[in-house]
Amino acid sequence: MIQTNDLVNYCNQLLNIKDYQDYGPNGLHIQGKKDISKIAFAVSATFESVKKAVELKADALIVHHGLFWKFHGPKTITNAFYNRVAPLIKNDINLLGYHLPLDGHIELGNAASLAHLLNTENIEPFGFYKGAYTGVKAIFKNKITAKDLKTQLEKVLNHSVILSSYDDTAIVKSIGIITGGANSDWVKAKKENLDAYLTGEISEHDWHEAKESGIHFFAGGHNATEQFGIQSLMKHLHDQYQDKDLEFYFIPSENPA
Repeated sequence: MIQTNDLVNYCNQLLNIKDYQDYGPNGLHIQGKKDISKIAFAVSATFESVKKAVELKADALIVHHGLFWKFHGPKTITNAFYNRVAPLIKNDINLLGYHLPLDGHIELGNAASLAHLLNTENIEPFGFYKGAYTGVKAIFKNKITAKDLKTQLEKVLNHSVILSSYDDTAIVKSIGIITGGANSDWVKAKKENLDAYLTGEISEHDWHEAKESGIHFFAGGHNATEQFGIQSLMKHLHDQYQDKDLEFYFIPSENPA
């Protein structure tokens, strides 16, 4: 097993949390037991993922989307929110959350993990936001059309993909990736003369404006595009602590959004 403080400190340094001005805290959200032997991982701290962590008798749950957000303001621990928080406290489960740091990490981040799955090279930081990068840009190793890239993405993400394209038979050589809800940041890809942009969500006006601006915009689902960073972190921690006899579990989400 490992000590909670050791795990938290290691993850905080690994993901460079001090570099980001985020929408909520990164690191330890809820303090639990001191010793950790079982760690569960999920995209979001939801009722379902917390329930599963309890069933697994996990000592820690590490997520991309935590429980506390600045845009929610002060929040009472009642009703649905209570049902997320209370089981963690009652079962002494540590909750760790890493939002933007797990989006933009150049090796383990959501965007970088996706870029590797899409057979790209020359992966570099992309999507500068308040002092740090939240995504990556990359070049495709082989020729691929926008239409074929959509098909490939649907297989990788296991999710339907919306494509806004001026010509889906055009060759896509480069792409910018910021996962999740960065639908308006296609303009950053356009500014850097990238052929395409991938995120999780797309708005009605961005569908029109991206197409009219000559960039291929792919939206593959918020949860679907952000399932890979947390899995990369899980694998990294598995390798890092392979001599500690820890158990690791990934909790998938059925969220189609």
